[in-house]
Order: sequence, then C-alpha cells, then structure tokens
Amino acid sequence: MINWGDKAKRLLKSELIKRGISNADLALMLKEIGVDETKAGIDSKISRGSFSASFFLQCLFVIRCNKIEIEQYENNSLSVAEPNVEYKRIRDGK
Repeated sequence: MINWGDKAKRLLKSELIKRGISNADLALMLKEIGVDETKAGIDSKISRGSFSASFFLQCLFVIRCNKIEIEQYENNSLSVAEPNVEYKRIRDGK
C-alpha cells in the first residue's frame, strides 16, 4: 500500500531543497500571502506528512513551483527523485 502522506512530504521537501528554502524561509513567504504558519508548525506538518492539499498548494505557490513531476516506476509505487543539484540556502530573501 502506498503511503501518500510520505509521498507528499518527500515531494514538498524535495522542492524546498531544490530551491534552497528552509522551513523558516517558508514561514516568512507564507506570511506574505496571509498564511499564518510558524516554523515549528511547518516542521511538524512536514515531518508527519499530514497536511492539507491547500497547505501543499500554498507552499508550492510561494516557492514559485509551477510544475511538479511524479515518477511512476515498474513496481507501481510513486517516487520523487532527489534533484541532482548543489544546494544553497536563501538568506535575508536573497
């Protein structure tokens, strides 16, 4: 059985890492669109993998993720590939 919460968590974490965005950065970005989330709240939601579709879409919107790719492998389980890029962190919105 596929753990969909785990798949969503891995996908969101992958997109954040790809862009060098920390959960603290994400909290600030969400606040700019009127979504009141703390870093601790985001940490908890993502680590549990239990967040709403609305939260997921809000996160993708603020990090400017316009396209996500979900790969399906022969064993019929969905997987999100870790990007093969050098990671960098955003500091002070730069």
